[in-house]
Amino acid sequence: MKTLWQESSRKELCDRLANLGSDSQAAWGKMNCQQMLAHVADGMRMCLGDLKTTPKKSPLRFFLVKKLIIYWLPFPKSAPTAPELISRQAESIEIEISAIKKLVEDFAQRENTGDWGEHPAFGKLSAKDWGVLGYKHTDHHLKQFGV
Repeated sequence: MKTLWQESSRKELCDRLANLGSDSQAAWGKMNCQQMLAHVADGMRMCLGDLKTTPKKSPLRFFLVKKLIIYWLPFPKSAPTAPELISRQAESIEIEISAIKKLVEDFAQRENTGDWGEHPAFGKLSAKDWGVLGYKHTDHHLKQFGV
């Protein structure tokens, strides 16, 4: 299973980011490429505890449901997200890609230490959960834009 804890998985995502451009079109959803990149960057900021989100009461907080979604099931297309993760005005594609690359490396530098941000739907997550979820979320959106 790929995770942000693996250098090869981080490199793969960063290499795929380089294939995005202003002409990249989404296969589903309402976000354009810049908005998607801002969303992914803000998702990483949430994971690192730098962006607070409002917790939701959700069945996704139950242990088995949480693990099933993080580790086994594919992300649904056009699923709802926290408003905090889609409210920021996106910078240029280049700035957003650079931010994501730095945030991914910041994630890797933390190792398994420190406090992690709380996910609005899943609640508290372990470092292992965040590694898998961070990879899976970024991969999902890169696939959305064909890379």
